Amino acid sequence: MKLHQLRYVAEVARQGLNVSAAAEALHTSQPGVSKQIRLLEEELGFDIFQRNGKRVVSITEPGRAVLATAERIMNEAANLKRAGQEYADEAAGTLRIATTHTQARYALPRAVATFMKRYPRVQLSIHQGNPTQICELLLAGEADVGIATEAISEYEDLVSLPCYQWNRCVVVPPRHPLLKEKVLTLEYLTHYPVITYDFAFAGRSLVNKAFSSRGLKPHIVLSALDADVIKTYVELGLGIGIMAKMAFDPKRDRTLRAIDAAHLFESSTTRLGIRRGAYLRGFTYEFIELFAPHLPRNSVAGAITGETGSNYQL
Repeated sequence: MKLHQLRYVAEVARQGLNVSAAAEALHTSQPGVSKQIRLLEEELGFDIFQRNGKRVVSITEPGRAVLATAERIMNEAANLKRAGQEYADEAAGTLRIATTHTQARYALPRAVATFMKRYPRVQLSIHQGNPTQICELLLAGEADVGIATEAISEYEDLVSLPCYQWNRCVVVPPRHPLLKEKVLTLEYLTHYPVITYDFAFAGRSLVNKAFSSRGLKPHIVLSALDADVIKTYVELGLGIGIMAKMAFDPKRDRTLRAIDAAHLFESSTTRLGIRRGAYLRGFTYEFIELFAPHLPRNSVAGAITGETGSNYQL
């Protein structure tokens, strides 16, 4: 049994049982991947994958146990590599952050700027995606830290740590009728077409919940992946926008007006996710504390190892 055989098994599963895609991701040949997996199966005495001719169609029951073990071994191998890098040069390396557009655009810049001044030899990589994609990157070991509002707390294999709470505003063009209302209500909002986040993003479920609890159904004409898209289509007159308040900047968004809507919706909590048992380099802990000062290294490390709680509220 060899480490690269386990890596091949894990990658085939990660690529949706597509051996060719796995070979491409591993920078090797498809016949080579197939041969090594067959050799591992012969050694174990059972099939890891069920095949239809030459095509892999599913994972066998014992194969699932092999896959789980392979993933744990690959994660530990990655931890050993990071530990070696830590001792070789604690001020150089790569920090990979997976996050949503809104977090990358509005919440992270200050922490990123400070971090890059302190660690000029660390390459910072920011991957943007929806919350589910962020969690998958963490679980696959392709990101060190994930930051999102949705999904992170739903994965058992991820440590979920609260960063901050936020709420929403309603964005409208200047001289819009809603600007004349003394108290904004959900009923008023239903009179206009609504542009808000896609279902996978930024507390959309809480927006839906607020309307449904009052027996109301908003007329949503566009679901967007980020606040900048929402603002663009509000400017075009397509409707009113419901979005994160932190994404509205009066100096930059001069063609729009924002109305506070915190009294209409429950607050959302942005969370930081880390794979359980992961080894984080020292500069990663420092970045986390720059972004969320209430999360010092000892607290985060204890959560990763299970010595302290890992899914608490602010």
